[in-house]
Amino acid sequence: MGAGQAGLHLGIGLLMGGHAVTMISNRTADEIETGFVMSSQSMYGMALGFERELGIDYWQHTAPPYSAAQMRLADSEGRVGLFWQGDMGEPGQSVDQRIKMPRWMARFEELGGALVIEEADIATLERLAASHDLVVVASGKGDIGRLFERDPARSPFTQPQRVLALTYVHRFSPRPGKPAICININPGIGEFVSFPGMTRDGPCEIFTIEAIPGGPMDVWADVRTAQDHLAVSERLLRDYFPIEAERIDGHLELTDDKAVLRGRITPTTRHPVATLPSGKPVFGIADAVCVNDPITGQGSNNAAKCAKVYLDAILAHEGPFDAAWMTATFETYWDYARYVVDYTNMTLTPPPPHMLAVLKAAESDPGIAQLMANSFNDPKSIAPWYYDPAAAEAFLASRAVAA
Repeated sequence: MGAGQAGLHLGIGLLMGGHAVTMISNRTADEIETGFVMSSQSMYGMALGFERELGIDYWQHTAPPYSAAQMRLADSEGRVGLFWQGDMGEPGQSVDQRIKMPRWMARFEELGGALVIEEADIATLERLAASHDLVVVASGKGDIGRLFERDPARSPFTQPQRVLALTYVHRFSPRPGKPAICININPGIGEFVSFPGMTRDGPCEIFTIEAIPGGPMDVWADVRTAQDHLAVSERLLRDYFPIEAERIDGHLELTDDKAVLRGRITPTTRHPVATLPSGKPVFGIADAVCVNDPITGQGSNNAAKCAKVYLDAILAHEGPFDAAWMTATFETYWDYARYVVDYTNMTLTPPPPHMLAVLKAAESDPGIAQLMANSFNDPKSIAPWYYDPAAAEAFLASRAVAA
């Protein structure tokens, strides 16, 4: 249930593995294609590789790649307190989901999948659970989302940490040098994250403004139209990220009148198994049970990686898909996802001293900068030294000795 990055990835993989699959979507492919943007969907090597395994990486050679990452900490006057950049081992890409999901829906049907368009509710889940061996929920909205209980041990936040504004634009020049994902931090105010992407009319720049709630960039409450959204975005960029604002060619221009999205996300991990009134279990996937703030660009990557874990587990399994199997399968995913949660949450909060020491060291140590650039692809790759003070101290000492 849910025809997004995780649901379609899993559904297509299961069809290719010989299973019969029903997909529930509340929108048709045409409605998705002509609707508002849904995500920034920045994706990196590992997740793109999982798409390639299924032959659904249709934009590998057409979407603009980016092969580097940078982080800049600077105030509203452009005074830089920290800057590093590093190369990625594999390029990243971002393909507008208004292009991607309709193409994947077509592929799902080409493979013999049953695509059903309806607004799903608890009764829908009951019907599916009665007629299918396994029900996977890839949408966390409404009554269905509330089925999956928050896991307080894995969810440090109880409210959104940022006010989000996503925009697809033209007339925003590429950064100097290699195309890159760029994270810009204005301490105490918020962040500006940008990278190249492909939308319905071709290449574009995609950016997200992340405002600290109650701060000077939290000015979105009265914004109603796409043009108002664009005007506020440009003003905030000029006022709080003047170095990045130098990339504006005259004035920003929307790629289309539905190229904007605003919202707030409370980073939350939920228990992966929900029990329907009938007593039957259903299984949550990706954002339905582990959603992060988009500040580190992990959402679509997590969806692909979670779908890969679930796909492999289903194809290897013999016997009933009971709650114990569901829990064990999610824990396999959590062994990776817990690093993503820490990686993202540490970026949302004032950095602990060891994290700041690592990021500062990346300025002068190209090796560390490259490790941090590749952490977008795999946040687990920088464990334990990015997440643990003692390990960070030992790691930095070893780098100093090597130097």
